[in-house]
Amino acid sequence: MYAFDYLRPASLTEAVAMLADNPEGKALSGGHTLIPAMKLRLTGPAALVDLNGLAELRGIKLEGDTLIIGALSRHHEVANSDVVKQAIPVLAEMVGTIGDPAVRHRGTIGGSLANNDPSADYAAAAMALGATVVTDRRRIAADDYFQGLFTTALEEGEIVTAVEFPIPKRMGYSKFRNPASRYALCAVCVAQTASGETRVSVIGAGADGVFRASAFEAALASDFSAKALEGLSVPPDDMASDIHADQDYRAHLVGVMARRAVAGAK
Repeated sequence: MYAFDYLRPASLTEAVAMLADNPEGKALSGGHTLIPAMKLRLTGPAALVDLNGLAELRGIKLEGDTLIIGALSRHHEVANSDVVKQAIPVLAEMVGTIGDPAVRHRGTIGGSLANNDPSADYAAAAMALGATVVTDRRRIAADDYFQGLFTTALEEGEIVTAVEFPIPKRMGYSKFRNPASRYALCAVCVAQTASGETRVSVIGAGADGVFRASAFEAALASDFSAKALEGLSVPPDDMASDIHADQDYRAHLVGVMARRAVAGAK
């Protein structure tokens, strides 16, 4: 690691001020990506602003037809929350598949969305449910928030404070994991919103990160069934390719995972 200053704010206002005073600094929540990158000297922030003491960024609650999850909520808290299980049960099940127990007891929803790893489960849920990412400055719709691999609409020093998930009529999620790393080679989230809109999001497979599968959405809009997706596919040229799976295989997985997600929707 390179040398850095460690700062622990007592409030969100103080955290924002610390990041403003340290333009080369980074906010720290779970740290599952940032700390390993620092250890490998792939990044070297001049300061770490530790958000973990900010109680105002915690909590899970239901307000009307919206599930609100504080940015510092740990994965295991979301997965085991009775509020989440009642409001959006598939979301709780999805979060229970993230990493392993050690990861789930440390990682946070805000950190995951701020990092925007192409295989991050929360991105799939946020996009499919039409979630809103709330920051210390504004509210950002999921369709505008995700902007490519590890890239979001967040500005320098902007802090995610909560995520708002509209409660859907039904939701399904299916993930094909790399057998070694357990990261998603491909995962598909399908949701039918309260207004009747059908949304389908894909993670792990796209070359540019999370994306919506418009052809799948159109097919499900008139017939929300796995059968409606038979024969549909995504362009292989838009898929990622690496030592784990090539473009054609990932394109194939999108169709398979989509049909499984629809079949398991509830």
